[in-house]
Amino acid sequence: MRRILSYIFAVILFCGVSGFAATGTAEPQKSKEHNEEQTLQKPNTDERKATLLSEEIRHQLLQLPYYGVFDWLSGEVRPDGTVILDGEVVRPTTKSDAEKRVKKVEGVTEVVNNIEVLPLSMNDDQIRRATYRAIYNPNSPLFEYALRAVPPIHIIVKNGNVTLKGVVLNEMDRQLAETAARGVANTFDVKNELSVEKKVSN
Repeated sequence: MRRILSYIFAVILFCGVSGFAATGTAEPQKSKEHNEEQTLQKPNTDERKATLLSEEIRHQLLQLPYYGVFDWLSGEVRPDGTVILDGEVVRPTTKSDAEKRVKKVEGVTEVVNNIEVLPLSMNDDQIRRATYRAIYNPNSPLFEYALRAVPPIHIIVKNGNVTLKGVVLNEMDRQLAETAARGVANTFDVKNELSVEKKVSN
């Protein structure tokens, strides 16, 4: 049986996505029940390993000293232990430190570092600060998000363009964040990539 399994993760929220493809025929000397048992057990074992590896990588990246609200890290864990890092950061050291930390995680065989270091820009820095104040204003319903260790609404600014990434509790908060960002002076465009937290039904 051939299986394809990859896990996508984001540093603010773990999202496991797996895809499976199976080929081949059952061996004639084995019972149908035995084959079904193998089919069910092996994917579960592989999934657990991939999940644990993704969670450990996420944990390590959250420990980066300069990772903050103006950065965004995400990536993919492949079946052979290769980790592909993506995202945008304001400091070159955050990119290099992320790679170093992930390489030390047990089970990681290779790291492909596609993290983009955002260009230096006084205008972008001003937009970052202004957007942060607009979204996390103490008088705003979104202020509660600012009280977390790493606020979940990340503000990525490049050449005057703002992208909001992360997770909020509901659609109203998602729209409030976009409205606040669009009110910031000197911003060319705002792209809202915020996700709404999925509620687990009983």
